[in-house]
Amino acid sequence: MTQRVRSRIAFTTGGLLLVALALSQLTPPVGTAWRDAALLASSLLAGYPIALRAVQALRAKAFSIDLLVTIAVVGALVIGEYVESAVVSFLFLFGAWLEARSLDRTRASLRELVDLAPTRATVLRDGRRVTVDADEVLEGETVLITNGERIAVDGAVLTGTAAVTEASITGEPVPVTKRVGDRVFAGTFAESGYLEVVADRVGDETTFARIIELVEEAQESRTRRQRFLERFAQVYTPAIVVLAVVVLAWTRDLEFALTFLVIACPGALVISVPVAAVAGLGNIARHGVLVKGGESLEDLAAADRLVLDKTGTLTVGRPVVTAVQALGGLAEDALLTLLAALESTSEHHVARAIVAHAEQRGMPLSSDLTDVEVVTGLGIAGRVDGRPVLAGRRTLLTERGIAVDDRAVLSATAHEQRGATVVHVAVDGHLAGLVAVADEVRVEAADALAKVRDSGIRQVVMLTGDNAHTARLVGERLGLDEVRAGLLPQDKAAFVEELRAQGRRVAMIGDGVNDAPALATADVGIAMGGAGTDVSMETADVVLLTDRLDQFAHARRVARATVRVMKQNTALALLTVGLLVAGVLLQVVQLAGGMLVHEISVLLVILNALRLVRLRGPRRAGEAGGTTAAGREPTRQKEPAL
Repeated sequence: MTQRVRSRIAFTTGGLLLVALALSQLTPPVGTAWRDAALLASSLLAGYPIALRAVQALRAKAFSIDLLVTIAVVGALVIGEYVESAVVSFLFLFGAWLEARSLDRTRASLRELVDLAPTRATVLRDGRRVTVDADEVLEGETVLITNGERIAVDGAVLTGTAAVTEASITGEPVPVTKRVGDRVFAGTFAESGYLEVVADRVGDETTFARIIELVEEAQESRTRRQRFLERFAQVYTPAIVVLAVVVLAWTRDLEFALTFLVIACPGALVISVPVAAVAGLGNIARHGVLVKGGESLEDLAAADRLVLDKTGTLTVGRPVVTAVQALGGLAEDALLTLLAALESTSEHHVARAIVAHAEQRGMPLSSDLTDVEVVTGLGIAGRVDGRPVLAGRRTLLTERGIAVDDRAVLSATAHEQRGATVVHVAVDGHLAGLVAVADEVRVEAADALAKVRDSGIRQVVMLTGDNAHTARLVGERLGLDEVRAGLLPQDKAAFVEELRAQGRRVAMIGDGVNDAPALATADVGIAMGGAGTDVSMETADVVLLTDRLDQFAHARRVARATVRVMKQNTALALLTVGLLVAGVLLQVVQLAGGMLVHEISVLLVILNALRLVRLRGPRRAGEAGGTTAAGREPTRQKEPAL
């Protein structure tokens, strides 16, 4: 039976109750007979979907609350208490309708995302413009995007300029200007301008399609609290049936036993956790963060230690080459040409910076690459035009038996003290030069970390494979509690494991392949989705869809608020059931009145959860409390007392 049919039944039975109330004003016995007929019709009509769900649960070997209500309604009909049977069945059905409506509202973020999915695209095929379905675009095709059009693929801008609204991906409502070389994403909207984009992710592989898939999976997942309550209901329901039989045997009062049976139904308890979880997950998703399930939401709220990678996480991840120093007789241009060709096979931020620098200088990149070996956390090796090239940290060269003289050490140290990362380059088995690459700290990092501390994170630690000088400068600028530099991927994972062994609940944020082991080791792993690698995003429990740390601060705030609402709802539901059962046993609560109080508690649980939907996300530039044009310190937004 569909939700729409159940809704119609609920309102029809409500109408029959009003008809019965009007008929009760007529002169007996005619008025009484018609009133009872209306009440009986209302009871049977409302009781049918309740009984149907009870039978379905029994077939699945589960005891549901519907079973308790069905027994009570049948019992009330047997003893002729038509008013009680009609009111109880209507209130229960109406409560189920309220629950469905609230869950539907909290899932609105997913429907909004689906509505934003592009359906058509214009591509260049054989020199002609062809309009095709969005899922028919092929990887590598050129997609034409005009003013007022929704983008259908992920890709890089080949030509043109446009103002693109990326709210569906990032939660940021302000349009971003896209130029040649910039990336665009499916589901975003071209406010003005014209772009030609080379598609590199199409159909179900686009970022937008993955967002929808992950949100669907997260909202269908179960929290640990929810699974506990489901197990609790499996024991509680048959226990209440047995107690009702005991009450009947003890008192010989069928109406009293039925009243006890119905009033003991923990309806508000059953929905107390899922309605809050769905509301919280929906809010977080609307603001550019994907939490891959209810357990991850709880782990995010429980974390008390935050561990972060540096490059691409605390820094913008778009470093630039600041110096190229040739050593050993090789010309600077030759050194850069060989290095850029080798680094073109890597996705690392430093590698991208080197390749971009070479391209800006008009240097052709060789395609004759063989024996390429990525040494995770240390560097890369291979043959370019037949010549062996090795690039990376100083330790990589020394491990491969290549000497690094004092002059090179002094030069590298000078660059590192200015905050740069130094790539040591060896060609033909000898040190050939150094390339210094510098990155910028994210503008929102300091304020975001302050908000994270306000939300209960007691220690913030940065782990990086970069040199100690650069790491120290970043740590001092952001006021980090601890900085560890020169780490390999396994070292990062070992540090996280060490914290967990001490009883800490660790959240880890990273963006690269070398962060994947630590992300997997942490209680909750968070990947930077904007520039993060597929490996880190698949490993992580939470994905920040853009490179903004304030999105994490908001997700953490909502996660903690969600857990608080879960606890509040559970306490309210238990308190209500306890008071009502006590009232029944003291014979001061009757069946219809008890059901009314019960449904009011359901409504309060729903309304309490819906507050999570309204929690605002990170403040944008120009808003009150946001970063001002003059760069003033933003006002800290305190965590709400939910």
